[in-house]
Amino acid sequence: MSLPVAVQLYSVRDAMEADFYGTINKMKELGYDGVEFAGLFGEEPEKIRDFCKEIGIIPISAHVPYYDMLADPEKVLADYAVIGCKYVAVPYLTEECRPGTDGFGATVEGIRKIAEAAKKLGIQLLYHNHDFEFVKLDGEYALDVLYSTIPADLLKTEVDTCWVNVAGVNPSEYIEKYSGRSPVVHLKDFKKSGKSGGALYKLIGIDDEEEQADEDAFTFMPVGYGFQDIPAILASSVKAGAEWVVVEQDNPAKGDTPLNSVKLSREYLTSLGW
Repeated sequence: MSLPVAVQLYSVRDAMEADFYGTINKMKELGYDGVEFAGLFGEEPEKIRDFCKEIGIIPISAHVPYYDMLADPEKVLADYAVIGCKYVAVPYLTEECRPGTDGFGATVEGIRKIAEAAKKLGIQLLYHNHDFEFVKLDGEYALDVLYSTIPADLLKTEVDTCWVNVAGVNPSEYIEKYSGRSPVVHLKDFKKSGKSGGALYKLIGIDDEEEQADEDAFTFMPVGYGFQDIPAILASSVKAGAEWVVVEQDNPAKGDTPLNSVKLSREYLTSLGW
């Protein structure tokens, strides 16, 4: 059994900014079944909806900044309801919101508020993890605390398999831990050598740490070209009841381009029968 494959458009964000509709069409040409947005670049939701329908690609989801949604969840999420996104994900938490800070309790309640607004619009809220959610709070991973605090009908998982692995947790096992609550799984591959320090987020363009990132110690790779056991992750996604897998590559490997990266990922998955 295989699942439909989408691409997180953050992977080709510069191309999206330069040619929004042409880039989505290119994703269709590469064989992607769906897209997950990372910004609408000022385009009208109705036009996006109609374009996706016209070319036959499904707008399954979107990553929308936490604070944007928190400020006016009904208004912000309404655009994605018009587009036809079944899911919207909290993509990232800035430092003051994260587990282990005084702000985490308020963050959990903020996510609950957003999830309730999403549900009213027919959208399922997801949480897209990094590695910092695997800090332990009273012996439990903070990510598990989030999911145990907010009920499954309001919040489901979007397991980012790269960051789970970086945190030292088996991605396949973690997906299966949330069987029935893992509708969308992020396929992300990487190579890591030695210690890359605490500055991995510099490598995805987020400058919130003081250390210098060693670009040779950690590199995002096309799916199937890095350390991840992709066949096992795919099998676990199916077993857990996932509806979609989503290719994401935050930055291309040295000497490669974003467009070629997502092309290689799709070709690899095709070679597995996906």
